[in-house]
Amino acid sequence: MKKVAFICVHNSCRSQIAEALGKHLASDVFESYSAGSEIKNQINLDAVRLMKNLYGIDMEKTQQPKLINEIPQVDMLISMGCNVGCPFVGKEFDDNWQLDDPTGKDDQEFIKVIHEIEEKILKLKEELTK
Repeated sequence: MKKVAFICVHNSCRSQIAEALGKHLASDVFESYSAGSEIKNQINLDAVRLMKNLYGIDMEKTQQPKLINEIPQVDMLISMGCNVGCPFVGKEFDDNWQLDDPTGKDDQEFIKVIHEIEEKILKLKEELTK
């Protein structure tokens, strides 16, 4: 089974959402990890709240912020979007999802990004099953 890592600078919001949705929607096709080049001390609380409300996923119980060197060697590296800052991971990314960071924005912006991540996870799942 392929291992996919979702990477952003702080590993506190978009990459954590992608890890959670990857595990929730595609664990039969690939293993999901998230990490950052720097980390915050906790996952974004708005992301935690909305993922719990929308999917019943409690990211605080199943995940924590991690540095890139704390995850296993992966087959694919996906950047969440370098509009905030692009993490250096020592090699090229396999894809850049170019997602806006919803941190500090209202719930509608968060939900929009969460649904974009869900669509991209499902598309990746489909591509990896071909």
